[in-house]
Amino acid sequence: MIKRFGLIIACAAITSAVNAQKVDSTVVVSDVTEEIQYNNDKYKVETNHFFDNWFVSGGFGGQVLFGNHDKQVKFFNRIAPALDIAVGKWFTPGIGVRLMYSGLSVKGATQKEGHGEFPTHSTGEDVPGKGGDGYWLMKQKFKFYNLHLDALFNMSNILYGYNEKRVYNCSPYFGLGWTRVWKSPQSMEVSANVGILNSFRLNDALDLNLDIRGAYVSDRFDGELGGRWGEGLWSATIGLTYKFKPRGWDRSKTIIRTHDRTSELKAMQDKLNDMQAQLAKRKTDSITVIRTMAAASFVVFKIDTWDLTNEARVQLSLFAENIKKADPNVIYIITGYADKGTGSVERNIVLSKNRARVVYECLVNEFGVPKKQLRIDHKGGVDDMFYNDPRMSRAVITKILEEKE
Repeated sequence: MIKRFGLIIACAAITSAVNAQKVDSTVVVSDVTEEIQYNNDKYKVETNHFFDNWFVSGGFGGQVLFGNHDKQVKFFNRIAPALDIAVGKWFTPGIGVRLMYSGLSVKGATQKEGHGEFPTHSTGEDVPGKGGDGYWLMKQKFKFYNLHLDALFNMSNILYGYNEKRVYNCSPYFGLGWTRVWKSPQSMEVSANVGILNSFRLNDALDLNLDIRGAYVSDRFDGELGGRWGEGLWSATIGLTYKFKPRGWDRSKTIIRTHDRTSELKAMQDKLNDMQAQLAKRKTDSITVIRTMAAASFVVFKIDTWDLTNEARVQLSLFAENIKKADPNVIYIITGYADKGTGSVERNIVLSKNRARVVYECLVNEFGVPKKQLRIDHKGGVDDMFYNDPRMSRAVITKILEEKE
């Protein structure tokens, strides 16, 4: 007489349980090989972060005002001290921005009383004339500042590619600013700024700078209106730039990660073999001796879900291969379970149905197990089902029906 009997086995993958529970026997082995391929294209670099490639700079030099009457004063007598202080950031090797204070004082000439409204910013000294007779002008000097925001373009990197060891970099720039004359008559004007920043590399952190700049302001800047469109400021300063870490750019790269599943699959197979041996020891006298099982596995679902993890699909692929290699007349019954202690009766019925269904669909649709060898069942919520082992209370269980030898 031929008898049939179902053996309880598990089907699908190994995952961590939730709510501070864990499947202690889970073995997860993940061997990852990482290969980095750098791009040798000097025009391509890694995008930097917000706090990368910041810098501060300072410089000192001279500046000249081109105002209403300044041509009456010799050029070298009009040179006044200039000071630059700036903070900025490079977004790419070719494009950056900086906020700069520049100023101190300028020298020029202003009309004497009787030749205009009044002398502005006068030093009280006459501008000497030819033959010592004097002009109708007095020497002029006043303090000011120009606060401007500039867009920087490193043409060396833009045209020739990024080179962190390059000795000289040429960076034209332009921007808008706000000027203010300190003493009466005060003037507050918008400025247009343009210049060239010449940088000479000293080391990774320091550059020596020669900054040549021009600024255009309103004719009101020096306190006199002379029928001009505006007045100009030209300056040249020498200083240093300090580049904060992280500085520079990394070459563009591609990371290739290869996952070696060999050790993981071996560990799962060892686990299945161990479970098979344990089940064999637990048979009672009423169990009919049957042929050796083709495969055994189990899956643990997270509470209140029926989603299969990637690890579950790996295990089910192995289980599917065992089914296809075994006797094609064997029928496998996939039974879904839920934990009685964590949900309502209605919810546990839904969970157990869906858990059995997703295992069935995975075996058939993804791994090609014949439909005729599979059956679906569900038990709803139960107290325990895996030989009183509460850790398995959310597993999908499969019964394998085989004929007696």
